[in-house]
Amino acid sequence: MPKLTLISHDLCPYVQRAVIALTEKGVPFERRDVDLANKPDWLLALSPLGKVPLLQAGDAVIFESAVILEYLEETQANPLHPADPLARSRHRAMIEFGSAVLSDIWGLEIAPTREAAVAKVEALREKFARLETSLGPGPWFAGERFGLVDAAFGPVFRYFDLFDRLLDHGIFAGTPKVAAWRAALAERPSIRQAVVADYPARLERFVASQNGYLAALMGRRAA
Repeated sequence: MPKLTLISHDLCPYVQRAVIALTEKGVPFERRDVDLANKPDWLLALSPLGKVPLLQAGDAVIFESAVILEYLEETQANPLHPADPLARSRHRAMIEFGSAVLSDIWGLEIAPTREAAVAKVEALREKFARLETSLGPGPWFAGERFGLVDAAFGPVFRYFDLFDRLLDHGIFAGTPKVAAWRAALAERPSIRQAVVADYPARLERFVASQNGYLAALMGRRAA
């Protein structure tokens, strides 16, 4: 197999998906972080969308996290998708659902007003209530076997370590299965190691730089 290099950003949750999958599969890779606020020309030459993650496999370049995950499933050992086609399609759909959750999280991070933040909190509450009905006994999405849906949601829950300190959001009220899944994912080594040690501080600095409602809350707590 060609050498794998993951072009990444220190805060990108989609990068974290790929890191988690590579780690769970035991695949060696090099990680190369870039500054997305000052994109180098070589990144723009490699990425049609100017985004990360990118996976370089020898001379080939694969972009979009969902496509990278599928490529790894097709080329590397230790599968993280179920073997049954119907179950596999359901898991792929849940990964896309995870992307929709990340979109609402982004909206909450940059919400300019309290009203905008409340709207995103409500959207997240509805999504996690729906997710509660999709979960079984755990500890992982599909039971005893860790899979790509877990890799996709590990980065999702990481944001709530910050949100829990800033907001009385109640997003996980009435979702005991989601809460248990969140706790299990937080202890998974591949998920813990998918970010740098000072990730929480970096995330706080990023949210503060957006000058939105959450940034204002952070300022009040610091005063």
